[in-house]
Amino acid sequence: MKVQEFEMVRMQYAHERKVEWDLSGSGIPSLPLSELVEESDSVDALLEGRQNYPPSDGSMELRSRIASHYRNASAEEVFVTNGATGANFMAAWHLLEKGDEIVVMVPGYLQTWGLASSWGLKIQTLPLREDLGWQFDTEALKAVVSKRTKAIQVCNPNNPTGAIMAKEQRKALVDCAEDAESWILSDEVYIGSEIARGETESLWGDYGRTLVSNGLCKSYGLPGLRIGWLVGTRDALRDITPLSDYFFLTHAAPCDHLAHLALDARRRGRLLARNQAVIREGHANLEDWVKTNNPAFSYVPPAAGPMCFMRYNADAGSCDLAQRLIKQKSVLVVPGSHMGMDGYFRVGTSVAKECLAKGLGRIDAVLRSYDED
Repeated sequence: MKVQEFEMVRMQYAHERKVEWDLSGSGIPSLPLSELVEESDSVDALLEGRQNYPPSDGSMELRSRIASHYRNASAEEVFVTNGATGANFMAAWHLLEKGDEIVVMVPGYLQTWGLASSWGLKIQTLPLREDLGWQFDTEALKAVVSKRTKAIQVCNPNNPTGAIMAKEQRKALVDCAEDAESWILSDEVYIGSEIARGETESLWGDYGRTLVSNGLCKSYGLPGLRIGWLVGTRDALRDITPLSDYFFLTHAAPCDHLAHLALDARRRGRLLARNQAVIREGHANLEDWVKTNNPAFSYVPPAAGPMCFMRYNADAGSCDLAQRLIKQKSVLVVPGSHMGMDGYFRVGTSVAKECLAKGLGRIDAVLRSYDED
């Protein structure tokens, strides 16, 4: 079976190590393990233990620790995966079949979109609106959700806009899903990356037919551990378990141990605080540069995440803009069309101040050059 190319990921892999200024990232500088493992930790179990297969759904210790960060969740309602992308894939593979209908939030991380398209599903879009502070119109949600809707896929906090779903939208989402008996697939990988407010509450616990995905790759700064997880009902996870036998079988035992350390309540708080400071600094650098230079793009300040979704007015598609930036200026951004909304581009803000300034200056120059063509 042919799978639709994941354009955003392919473009990043093709260019991120070749360009001079890479602003395509959506994470923060990764954390060295020396900052994760403390002197008081006993690492004997990691260094001296035999490297057997861990349980396919994760060790009881890790699942219990993950569950402790969700309302009334138990270890039996957690399934550990290879990264958050593995969690998203397992949720989609479990729920979706050819002929189903799915509602997908845009702009967004289009992994589920690509899978749904490859599997022959009908896709409805739920657009976030810039004029609403990147919230969706609740009436638009009601218009696309029906008894035919198998699942509604959302990302909260959102990638690429950094918006956090407002209370009105959150209630409308749950009400619509409940009325239609649809599932909610909630990608929550940016919880913990908030800039100026408390931690976003998970959708887990609001509605029974919910599968939540998360992982250590973004807010925790530990992408190389490749640890993600699904939170769902025991019945849902029971059906997902045999699928993992065909997909990744299990994850790495050392990573299970290190993830258990990272999710200790005290250490988790320290990791998130460190990373939020990095995110705030990056956005402050962006704001200062924009105020000083009055560039040919604009944006709504994000509420979370180390990235920003920029609107531009040049008469060009976002893929054309991205290719010009690569060829003419050695700058890599994510075109908005790769996230379901043309006329925009995404930049990662948690890079060195000089890198951000140089990259933004080159983007501005290319945008202004369109007026000269």
